Amino acid sequence: MSKADSSGKRLTHIDESGQASMVDVGWKDDTDREAVAKAAITMEPETLALIKANNMKKGDVLGVARIAGIMAAKNTSNLIPLCHPLPLNQVTIDFEIDDEANSITITGTTNVTGKTGVEMEALTAVSIAALTIYDMCKAVDRAMRIDGVRLARKTGGKSGDVFLE
Repeated sequence: MSKADSSGKRLTHIDESGQASMVDVGWKDDTDREAVAKAAITMEPETLALIKANNMKKGDVLGVARIAGIMAAKNTSNLIPLCHPLPLNQVTIDFEIDDEANSITITGTTNVTGKTGVEMEALTAVSIAALTIYDMCKAVDRAMRIDGVRLARKTGGKSGDVFLE
């Protein structure tokens, strides 16, 4: 059971006594679920040029960021205390370079057949991919900015589909 706030909405990770608790999803049926999250990292034009030319001293920035995002999604329940460990079917990380804005948009897609959603895994994936880009490029550009970490859409589950973008 969860505790209702003043609007009558229920906070699922808070029990009746106000304590944090992991939601019991054991009674739910397995359904196909997917989540898409996005983030952006903005940088100096010279930094973006180095990434595109694969000339960053630490190596293939986008390749390493892709692996980091996938690994992060797989480890979300170790990072976010009340997340359930999920047997992910697939995680993809895609990058869209915007030369005009000197930015890279990161899109993470996660899917599972399970009892709970994969939004946190997608959000964790794009966050860690962005942080990895920052880490690999910080020697040449400490002014990089990570923005707009957000859920773009989710499908499946009892609460239904959500399309935010």
